[in-house]
Amino acid sequence: MFERLREDVQCVFDRDPAARNAFEVLTTYPGLHALLVHRMSHSLWNMGLKWFARWISTVARWFTGIEIHPAARIGRRFFIDHGMGVVIGETAEIGDDCTLYHGVTLGGTSWNKGKRHPTLGNDVVVGAGAKVLGPINIGNDVRIGSNAVVTKDAPDGSTVVGVPGRVVNESANELDRRRQAIAKKLGFDAYGTTQDMPDPVAQAINRMLDHLHVMDEKMEVMCDSLKKLGMEIGDVNLPDLGPCELQPTGRAQNKEDNQSDTVESEHKP
Repeated sequence: MFERLREDVQCVFDRDPAARNAFEVLTTYPGLHALLVHRMSHSLWNMGLKWFARWISTVARWFTGIEIHPAARIGRRFFIDHGMGVVIGETAEIGDDCTLYHGVTLGGTSWNKGKRHPTLGNDVVVGAGAKVLGPINIGNDVRIGSNAVVTKDAPDGSTVVGVPGRVVNESANELDRRRQAIAKKLGFDAYGTTQDMPDPVAQAINRMLDHLHVMDEKMEVMCDSLKKLGMEIGDVNLPDLGPCELQPTGRAQNKEDNQSDTVESEHKP
């Protein structure tokens, strides 16, 4: 029991830079309090004392703002940061080294008995306000962005964002896995985000622009070939597409704006 408690306290230090000492963590972190109470209520639930287990979990919800059903299965080194508004359903299963932020719901989409809540693998991070719904499987090392609504399975090592949740990044080779391992050593991905979080809409539009560039080049080749065969084709001055790429983040746009301001200032007398 004390070994598990030491693990729980240490994982707070690993994932929250605001933690200063063990006494502060033990006395002021509602996520840790909710987890400790859940372990007791889960044991009572398995012993058949279901009403007593539900009553204890309800008292814990009053004090912490975190609702964890006594039947939910939670692995080791589980961390709930801030915690307010977190709901974990009856048939939810959570692996080891997982992190949930405030407002997260691991909920069901059916009133039928049986498995109706999600299963999270190991080392999963669910950002603030995200909803993971239904009997779906979230793989290991998955990052779910803030306010995402996930209703489908997510493969190992993927990043899920948006409403409905879309997989925008998926580890496909050994190089990606090595990068993830290095990233874990360098720091923690807070709120299920990364420094280079992709924008799926910008990616789709960029692919369309790439396709337009290729089509434009093919049209020019076709016109040149027809002219060589003796056909007369009227010249139409089309606007040059030029290099165009959408910036998925405001940071990149700010960098570009700063560069343009610098260029303008250099040309001013």
